[in-house]
Amino acid sequence: MTIAGFEIPDWRSREAAVLAPWAMHAADSTGRVHAEQPHRFRSPYQRDRDRIVHSAAFRRLAHKTQVFTGYHGDYHRSRLTHTLEVTNIARTLARALAVNEDLVETLALAHDIGHPPLGHAGEDVLAELLRDEGGFNHNAQALRIMELLEARYPEFPGLNLSREVLDAQATRKKDGTAPAPLLETQVVDAADSIAYDTHDADDAIELGLVTLDELLDLPLVADAAARARDRFGPLTGGDLKRAVIHELVDFQVAELVRTSLATLEEIAPRSVADVRDAGRPVEGGPIRRIVCHAPAVAAAKRELERFLFERVYRSGRVIDVRVPAQQKLAELFAWYRDHIDQLPPSYRERAEALGGLRSTADYIAGMTDRFLETEHARRTGR
Repeated sequence: MTIAGFEIPDWRSREAAVLAPWAMHAADSTGRVHAEQPHRFRSPYQRDRDRIVHSAAFRRLAHKTQVFTGYHGDYHRSRLTHTLEVTNIARTLARALAVNEDLVETLALAHDIGHPPLGHAGEDVLAELLRDEGGFNHNAQALRIMELLEARYPEFPGLNLSREVLDAQATRKKDGTAPAPLLETQVVDAADSIAYDTHDADDAIELGLVTLDELLDLPLVADAAARARDRFGPLTGGDLKRAVIHELVDFQVAELVRTSLATLEEIAPRSVADVRDAGRPVEGGPIRRIVCHAPAVAAAKRELERFLFERVYRSGRVIDVRVPAQQKLAELFAWYRDHIDQLPPSYRERAEALGGLRSTADYIAGMTDRFLETEHARRTGR
Protein backbone atom coordinates (compact mmCIF):
# COMPACT_ATOMS: atom_id res chain seq x y z
CA MET A 1 0.00 0.00 0.00
CA THR A 2 1.21 3.50 -0.86
CA ILE A 3 0.00 6.60 1.02
CA ALA A 4 1.19 10.16 0.21
CA GLY A 5 3.92 8.69 -1.94
CA PHE A 6 5.19 6.41 0.83
CA GLU A 7 5.00 2.67 0.30
CA ILE A 8 4.20 0.85 3.54
CA PRO A 9 6.15 -2.42 3.45
CA ASP A 10 4.54 -5.66 4.60
CA TRP A 11 6.38 -8.04 6.89
CA ARG A 12 7.81 -10.04 3.99
CA SER A 13 9.34 -6.92 2.46
CA ARG A 14 10.74 -5.83 5.82
CA GLU A 15 12.39 -9.19 6.41
CA ALA A 16 13.79 -9.34 2.88
CA ALA A 17 15.34 -5.90 3.39
CA VAL A 18 17.03 -6.42 6.78
CA LEU A 19 17.62 -10.13 7.38
CA ALA A 20 20.80 -11.93 6.41
CA PRO A 21 20.72 -15.20 4.47
CA TRP A 22 21.66 -17.04 7.69
CA ALA A 23 18.54 -15.71 9.45
CA MET A 24 15.30 -17.65 9.77
CA HIS A 25 12.81 -15.88 7.51
CA ALA A 26 9.21 -16.21 8.59
CA ALA A 27 8.19 -16.84 4.98
CA ASP A 28 10.27 -20.06 5.17
CA SER A 29 8.66 -21.31 8.37
CA THR A 30 7.68 -24.97 8.32
CA GLY A 31 4.32 -23.98 9.78
CA ARG A 32 2.27 -25.13 12.75
CA VAL A 33 1.01 -28.48 13.93
CA HIS A 34 -2.55 -27.26 13.34
CA ALA A 35 -2.83 -25.29 10.11
CA GLU A 36 -4.18 -21.75 10.37
CA GLN A 37 -4.97 -19.01 7.90
CA PRO A 38 -2.19 -16.40 7.59
CA HIS A 39 -2.74 -13.11 9.39
CA ARG A 40 -3.17 -10.02 7.27
CA PHE A 41 -0.59 -7.86 9.08
CA ARG A 42 1.48 -10.06 11.37
CA SER A 43 4.15 -12.56 10.44
CA PRO A 44 3.96 -16.06 11.94
CA TYR A 45 6.57 -15.15 14.56
CA GLN A 46 4.79 -11.94 15.49
CA ARG A 47 1.68 -14.02 16.13
CA ASP A 48 3.75 -16.43 18.23
CA ARG A 49 5.13 -13.55 20.29
CA ASP A 50 1.66 -12.18 20.95
CA ARG A 51 0.36 -15.61 21.99
CA ILE A 52 3.17 -15.93 24.54
CA VAL A 53 2.55 -12.47 25.99
CA HIS A 54 -1.19 -13.12 26.32
CA SER A 55 -0.73 -16.53 27.94
CA ALA A 56 -1.49 -17.20 31.60
CA ALA A 57 1.92 -18.85 32.02
CA PHE A 58 3.65 -15.62 30.99
CA ARG A 59 1.59 -13.46 33.35
CA ARG A 60 2.38 -15.72 36.28
CA LEU A 61 6.12 -15.10 35.84
CA ALA A 62 5.60 -11.79 37.65
CA HIS A 63 5.25 -13.68 40.93
CA LYS A 64 7.74 -16.48 40.41
CA THR A 65 11.23 -16.55 41.89
CA GLN A 66 14.28 -15.77 39.78
CA VAL A 67 16.84 -16.59 42.49
CA PHE A 68 15.56 -14.86 45.62
CA THR A 69 12.04 -15.38 46.96
CA GLY A 70 9.76 -12.65 48.25
CA TYR A 71 11.08 -13.29 51.75
CA HIS A 72 14.27 -11.48 50.72
CA GLY A 73 12.47 -8.21 49.92
CA ASP A 74 11.05 -6.39 46.90
CA TYR A 75 14.13 -5.07 45.09
CA HIS A 76 15.36 -8.22 43.41
CA ARG A 77 14.27 -9.54 40.05
CA SER A 78 11.33 -11.83 39.43
CA ARG A 79 11.21 -14.42 36.70
CA LEU A 80 9.26 -11.89 34.61
CA THR A 81 11.70 -8.99 34.95
CA HIS A 82 14.54 -11.39 34.14
CA THR A 83 12.64 -12.46 31.03
CA LEU A 84 12.17 -8.85 29.92
CA GLU A 85 15.88 -8.12 30.46
CA VAL A 86 16.83 -11.19 28.42
CA THR A 87 14.47 -10.02 25.68
CA ASN A 88 16.03 -6.55 25.51
CA ILE A 89 19.55 -7.94 25.27
CA ALA A 90 18.48 -10.54 22.72
CA ARG A 91 16.83 -7.95 20.47
CA THR A 92 20.03 -5.89 20.45
CA LEU A 93 22.03 -8.97 19.48
CA ALA A 94 19.49 -9.92 16.81
CA ARG A 95 19.76 -6.58 15.04
CA ALA A 96 23.54 -6.57 15.23
CA LEU A 97 23.72 -10.05 13.71
CA ALA A 98 20.92 -9.46 11.17
CA VAL A 99 18.82 -12.37 12.37
CA ASN A 100 15.05 -12.48 12.84
CA GLU A 101 14.21 -10.10 15.67
CA ASP A 102 10.58 -11.21 15.85
CA LEU A 103 11.58 -14.84 16.32
CA VAL A 104 14.27 -13.87 18.83
CA GLU A 105 11.78 -11.81 20.82
CA THR A 106 9.33 -14.72 20.87
CA LEU A 107 11.97 -17.20 22.05
CA ALA A 108 13.22 -14.82 24.74
CA LEU A 109 9.74 -14.11 26.10
CA ALA A 110 8.97 -17.83 26.17
CA HIS A 111 12.25 -19.23 27.44
CA ASP A 112 11.28 -19.42 31.14
CA ILE A 113 7.51 -19.98 31.06
CA GLY A 114 8.01 -23.56 32.25
CA HIS A 115 9.57 -22.56 35.57
CA PRO A 116 7.66 -23.69 38.66
CA PRO A 117 7.31 -21.60 41.82
CA LEU A 118 10.60 -21.08 43.72
CA GLY A 119 12.60 -21.21 40.49
CA HIS A 120 15.29 -23.87 40.30
CA ALA A 121 14.63 -24.77 43.95
CA GLY A 122 11.08 -25.75 43.02
CA GLU A 123 12.33 -27.55 39.93
CA ASP A 124 14.66 -29.68 42.07
CA VAL A 125 11.77 -30.76 44.30
CA LEU A 126 9.51 -31.69 41.38
CA ALA A 127 12.34 -33.54 39.64
CA GLU A 128 12.80 -35.72 42.72
CA LEU A 129 9.08 -36.28 43.22
CA LEU A 130 8.73 -37.34 39.56
CA ARG A 131 11.95 -39.32 39.43
CA ASP A 132 10.09 -42.51 38.43
CA GLU A 133 7.79 -40.64 36.02
CA GLY A 134 10.39 -39.16 33.69
CA GLY A 135 11.47 -36.36 36.02
CA PHE A 136 10.73 -32.66 35.73
CA ASN A 137 12.60 -30.09 33.66
CA HIS A 138 11.47 -26.51 33.23
CA ASN A 139 12.44 -26.51 29.54
CA ALA A 140 10.37 -29.63 28.89
CA GLN A 141 7.55 -28.08 30.93
CA ALA A 142 7.61 -25.01 28.70
CA LEU A 143 6.95 -27.30 25.75
CA ARG A 144 4.03 -28.88 27.61
CA ILE A 145 2.59 -25.42 28.17
CA MET A 146 3.05 -24.48 24.52
CA GLU A 147 1.62 -27.72 23.13
CA LEU A 148 -0.95 -28.80 25.72
CA LEU A 149 -1.57 -26.92 28.95
CA GLU A 150 -2.49 -23.41 27.80
CA ALA A 151 -6.17 -23.35 26.86
CA ARG A 152 -6.91 -20.17 24.92
CA TYR A 153 -8.22 -21.36 21.58
CA PRO A 154 -11.17 -23.62 20.74
CA GLU A 155 -9.51 -25.12 17.66
CA PHE A 156 -6.50 -26.75 19.31
CA PRO A 157 -4.75 -27.44 22.63
CA GLY A 158 -1.85 -25.27 23.67
CA LEU A 159 -0.75 -22.20 21.73
CA ASN A 160 -0.08 -23.84 18.34
CA LEU A 161 3.19 -21.97 17.91
CA SER A 162 5.41 -22.19 14.85
CA ARG A 163 7.58 -25.27 14.64
CA GLU A 164 10.72 -23.14 14.85
CA VAL A 165 9.65 -21.95 18.31
CA LEU A 166 8.91 -25.50 19.44
CA ASP A 167 12.25 -26.74 18.04
CA ALA A 168 14.10 -23.98 19.87
CA GLN A 169 12.51 -24.95 23.17
CA ALA A 170 13.23 -28.62 22.47
CA THR A 171 16.89 -27.71 21.97
CA ARG A 172 17.04 -26.42 25.55
CA LYS A 173 15.96 -29.82 26.87
CA LYS A 174 19.42 -31.05 25.78
CA ASP A 175 18.18 -34.59 25.23
CA GLY A 176 19.50 -34.91 21.68
CA THR A 177 16.07 -34.94 20.03
CA ALA A 178 16.06 -31.43 18.57
CA PRO A 179 17.79 -30.22 15.41
CA ALA A 180 20.92 -28.08 15.64
CA PRO A 181 19.87 -24.63 16.87
CA LEU A 182 19.08 -21.68 14.67
CA LEU A 183 21.11 -18.53 15.22
CA GLU A 184 17.99 -17.00 16.76
CA THR A 185 18.00 -19.73 19.42
CA GLN A 186 21.70 -19.20 20.06
CA VAL A 187 21.15 -15.46 20.46
CA VAL A 188 18.55 -16.01 23.19
CA ASP A 189 20.71 -18.53 25.03
CA ALA A 190 23.62 -16.06 25.02
CA ALA A 191 21.38 -13.19 26.16
CA ASP A 192 20.06 -15.35 29.00
CA SER A 193 23.61 -16.05 30.18
CA ILE A 194 24.57 -12.36 30.10
CA ALA A 195 21.42 -11.35 31.97
CA TYR A 196 21.52 -13.87 34.80
CA ASP A 197 25.27 -13.60 35.45
CA THR A 198 25.13 -9.83 35.67
CA HIS A 199 21.79 -9.29 37.34
CA ASP A 200 22.16 -12.09 39.89
CA ALA A 201 25.35 -10.33 40.97
CA ASP A 202 23.47 -7.01 41.11
CA ASP A 203 20.70 -8.48 43.27
CA ALA A 204 23.19 -10.26 45.53
CA ILE A 205 24.97 -6.98 46.27
CA GLU A 206 21.71 -5.18 47.05
CA LEU A 207 20.64 -7.98 49.39
CA GLY A 208 23.99 -7.90 51.20
CA LEU A 209 24.98 -11.44 50.27
CA VAL A 210 28.24 -10.26 48.70
CA THR A 211 30.02 -6.94 48.37
CA LEU A 212 31.16 -5.16 45.25
CA ASP A 213 34.72 -5.32 46.60
CA GLU A 214 34.51 -9.12 46.65
CA LEU A 215 33.26 -9.17 43.08
CA LEU A 216 36.07 -6.83 42.04
CA ASP A 217 38.50 -9.68 42.69
CA LEU A 218 37.10 -11.35 39.57
CA PRO A 219 38.75 -10.28 36.28
CA LEU A 220 35.47 -9.75 34.40
CA VAL A 221 34.16 -7.41 37.10
CA ALA A 222 37.50 -5.68 37.69
CA ASP A 223 37.81 -4.88 34.00
CA ALA A 224 34.26 -3.49 33.99
CA ALA A 225 35.12 -1.24 36.95
CA ALA A 226 38.24 0.01 35.17
CA ARG A 227 36.23 0.90 32.08
CA ALA A 228 33.61 2.65 34.23
CA ARG A 229 36.26 4.78 35.94
CA ASP A 230 37.89 5.60 32.61
CA ARG A 231 34.53 6.78 31.35
CA PHE A 232 33.15 8.59 34.41
CA GLY A 233 36.19 9.32 36.58
CA PRO A 234 36.49 8.22 40.22
CA LEU A 235 33.32 6.47 41.37
CA THR A 236 32.40 4.89 44.68
CA GLY A 237 29.45 3.20 46.39
CA GLY A 238 26.19 2.87 44.51
CA ASP A 239 27.43 4.94 41.57
CA LEU A 240 30.30 2.51 41.02
CA LYS A 241 28.05 -0.53 41.41
CA ARG A 242 25.53 0.72 38.85
CA ALA A 243 28.26 1.68 36.40
CA VAL A 244 29.91 -1.73 36.78
CA ILE A 245 26.65 -3.59 36.11
CA HIS A 246 26.10 -1.47 33.00
CA GLU A 247 29.63 -2.11 31.78
CA LEU A 248 29.33 -5.84 32.40
CA VAL A 249 26.30 -6.05 30.13
CA ASP A 250 27.63 -3.65 27.51
CA PHE A 251 31.03 -5.37 27.28
CA GLN A 252 29.59 -8.87 27.00
CA VAL A 253 27.12 -7.83 24.31
CA ALA A 254 29.74 -5.98 22.26
CA GLU A 255 32.29 -8.78 22.57
CA LEU A 256 29.70 -11.41 21.67
CA VAL A 257 28.75 -9.49 18.54
CA ARG A 258 32.39 -9.10 17.45
CA THR A 259 33.23 -12.74 18.01
CA SER A 260 30.04 -14.03 16.41
CA LEU A 261 30.44 -11.84 13.34
CA ALA A 262 33.99 -13.11 12.95
CA THR A 263 32.73 -16.69 13.10
CA LEU A 264 30.01 -15.92 10.56
CA GLU A 265 32.63 -14.40 8.27
CA GLU A 266 34.71 -17.55 8.60
CA ILE A 267 31.84 -19.97 7.97
CA ALA A 268 30.02 -17.74 5.45
CA PRO A 269 26.64 -19.49 5.75
CA ARG A 270 24.29 -18.80 2.88
CA SER A 271 21.21 -20.37 4.41
CA VAL A 272 19.65 -21.69 7.60
CA ALA A 273 20.67 -25.15 6.42
CA ASP A 274 24.31 -24.02 6.45
CA VAL A 275 23.85 -22.77 10.01
CA ARG A 276 22.43 -26.11 11.11
CA ASP A 277 25.21 -28.01 9.35
CA ALA A 278 27.83 -25.88 11.09
CA GLY A 279 26.21 -26.53 14.46
CA ARG A 280 25.92 -30.30 14.24
CA PRO A 281 28.05 -32.09 16.86
CA VAL A 282 30.98 -34.16 15.68
CA GLU A 283 31.17 -37.76 16.95
CA GLY A 284 28.81 -37.18 19.84
CA GLY A 285 30.48 -33.95 20.95
CA PRO A 286 28.70 -30.73 21.95
CA ILE A 287 26.73 -28.58 19.53
CA ARG A 288 28.95 -25.96 17.94
CA ARG A 289 27.76 -22.47 18.77
CA ILE A 290 28.28 -19.71 16.23
CA VAL A 291 26.94 -17.11 18.67
CA CYS A 292 29.45 -17.44 21.47
CA HIS A 293 32.10 -15.55 23.41
CA ALA A 294 35.83 -15.68 22.79
CA PRO A 295 37.53 -18.34 24.96
CA ALA A 296 39.04 -15.82 27.38
CA VAL A 297 35.71 -14.09 27.99
CA ALA A 298 33.91 -17.42 28.33
CA ALA A 299 36.47 -18.47 30.96
CA ALA A 300 36.00 -15.20 32.86
CA LYS A 301 32.22 -15.72 32.81
CA ARG A 302 32.65 -19.23 34.23
CA GLU A 303 34.73 -17.79 37.06
CA LEU A 304 31.96 -15.32 37.89
CA GLU A 305 29.39 -18.13 37.77
CA ARG A 306 31.46 -20.28 40.15
CA PHE A 307 31.64 -17.35 42.56
CA LEU A 308 27.87 -16.82 42.40
CA PHE A 309 27.23 -20.52 42.91
CA GLU A 310 29.37 -20.74 46.02
CA ARG A 311 28.68 -17.35 47.60
CA VAL A 312 25.10 -16.61 46.53
CA TYR A 313 23.10 -19.66 45.46
CA ARG A 314 24.57 -21.71 48.32
CA SER A 315 24.61 -18.94 50.91
CA GLY A 316 23.11 -19.69 54.31
CA ARG A 317 20.58 -16.86 54.03
CA VAL A 318 19.27 -18.18 50.73
CA ILE A 319 19.16 -21.79 51.92
CA ASP A 320 17.41 -20.80 55.17
CA VAL A 321 14.54 -19.48 53.07
CA ARG A 322 14.74 -22.05 50.27
CA VAL A 323 14.52 -25.23 52.34
CA PRO A 324 11.23 -24.45 54.18
CA ALA A 325 9.71 -23.25 50.90
CA GLN A 326 10.75 -26.47 49.18
CA GLN A 327 9.19 -28.44 52.03
CA LYS A 328 5.89 -26.64 51.51
CA LEU A 329 5.95 -27.47 47.81
CA ALA A 330 6.59 -31.14 48.56
CA GLU A 331 3.80 -31.23 51.15
CA LEU A 332 1.31 -29.60 48.80
CA PHE A 333 2.28 -32.04 46.05
CA ALA A 334 1.65 -34.93 48.44
CA TRP A 335 -1.74 -33.49 49.40
CA TYR A 336 -2.91 -33.23 45.80
CA ARG A 337 -1.43 -36.63 44.97
CA ASP A 338 -3.74 -38.05 47.60
CA HIS A 339 -6.71 -35.84 46.62
CA ILE A 340 -6.71 -35.92 42.81
CA ASP A 341 -10.42 -35.12 42.88
CA GLN A 342 -9.54 -31.66 44.23
CA LEU A 343 -7.49 -30.67 41.19
CA PRO A 344 -9.12 -28.17 38.80
CA PRO A 345 -11.32 -29.93 36.20
CA SER A 346 -8.88 -29.79 33.28
CA TYR A 347 -6.11 -31.30 35.40
CA ARG A 348 -8.43 -34.02 36.73
CA GLU A 349 -9.35 -34.95 33.17
CA ARG A 350 -5.71 -35.18 32.12
CA ALA A 351 -4.91 -37.24 35.22
CA GLU A 352 -7.02 -40.05 33.77
CA ALA A 353 -4.84 -40.18 30.66
CA LEU A 354 -1.46 -39.04 32.00
CA GLY A 355 -1.55 -40.20 35.60
CA GLY A 356 -2.13 -38.30 38.80
CA LEU A 357 1.51 -37.49 39.51
CA ARG A 358 2.13 -35.71 36.21
CA SER A 359 -1.12 -33.77 36.38
CA THR A 360 -0.37 -32.77 39.97
CA ALA A 361 3.05 -31.55 38.85
CA ASP A 362 1.49 -29.60 35.97
CA TYR A 363 -0.86 -27.85 38.39
CA ILE A 364 1.77 -27.03 41.01
CA ALA A 365 4.33 -25.96 38.40
CA GLY A 366 1.87 -23.34 37.19
CA MET A 367 1.51 -21.78 40.64
CA THR A 368 3.14 -18.53 41.66
CA ASP A 369 5.22 -18.37 44.82
CA ARG A 370 2.49 -16.59 46.75
CA PHE A 371 -0.29 -18.91 45.56
CA LEU A 372 1.83 -21.88 46.63
CA GLU A 373 2.08 -20.30 50.07
CA THR A 374 -1.65 -19.64 50.48
CA GLU A 375 -2.69 -22.95 48.93
CA HIS A 376 -0.34 -24.86 51.23
CA ALA A 377 -1.87 -23.16 54.26
CA ARG A 378 -5.41 -23.81 53.01
CA ARG A 379 -4.87 -27.46 52.18
CA THR A 380 -2.58 -28.56 55.01
CA GLY A 381 -3.67 -26.18 57.77
CA ARG A 382 -0.04 -25.17 58.40
